[in-house]
Amino acid sequence: MKKIITSIITIALFTATTQAQGLKGLLNKVTKKDSTSGKSILDNINRGNGSSSLGKGLSNDDIIAGLKEALRVGTDSSSKKLSKANGFFGDAAIKILMPPEAQQAEKTLRNVGLGSMVDKAVLSMNRAAEDAASGVGNIFFNAIKQMSVTDGLQILKGGDFAATDYLRKTTTMELTEKFRPVIEASLVKVDATKYWKDVFTNYNRFSAKKVNPDLTAYVTEKALSGLFLNISLEEQKIRKDPAAQVTGILKSVFGSK
Repeated sequence: MKKIITSIITIALFTATTQAQGLKGLLNKVTKKDSTSGKSILDNINRGNGSSSLGKGLSNDDIIAGLKEALRVGTDSSSKKLSKANGFFGDAAIKILMPPEAQQAEKTLRNVGLGSMVDKAVLSMNRAAEDAASGVGNIFFNAIKQMSVTDGLQILKGGDFAATDYLRKTTTMELTEKFRPVIEASLVKVDATKYWKDVFTNYNRFSAKKVNPDLTAYVTEKALSGLFLNISLEEQKIRKDPAAQVTGILKSVFGSK
């Protein structure tokens, strides 16, 4: 009889222990699930690959708002800077020079005493780019508005120029279409087409190889290239320099490095 009673007690204890362990495991699963359900997608991504803690603890909406603000600040600052007199002409990194196919023409014209005409042509191209730079704000605005959560998280976790790369990828085609007529009008406004015509009319008198590149396309490409370069530099500052995080949301997203 004692053996039977002992066996019954042993079975009961084993069953109770097994149930308790099962209940504990279930509780752990529920607790773990509850602990992550309220966190942002970014927290889960960061935990998975150990990347930057930028934006940690913020909602996805806050992160996207911060990135949109960074792009807004960057594009606005670049536009204002480049639209001022000498914004292009005074910056060696983005100054628009004669295109490669016209450099021989430039050399020939300078050799025959027509350097001032070339200088006027170069100045007028840069003035056209400066004039056009003031009108890019609204062009970028729509692209910034359409940024998705996925886009935003990829930008946040990308390199120093990830936001600029996003903007370049999403706007270049449309921006070129919209920017070209502005450049063209600007070239006319500052007499660039006149100087260009004068330069190559004179050059073609001395050379059997005629030069007739598309001035508007060339200046548009160079102007956009200079604009994106400046936006990328603004983005880098916002990511790294607390002084450039000029709004509360920028400090919240980028200031937690």
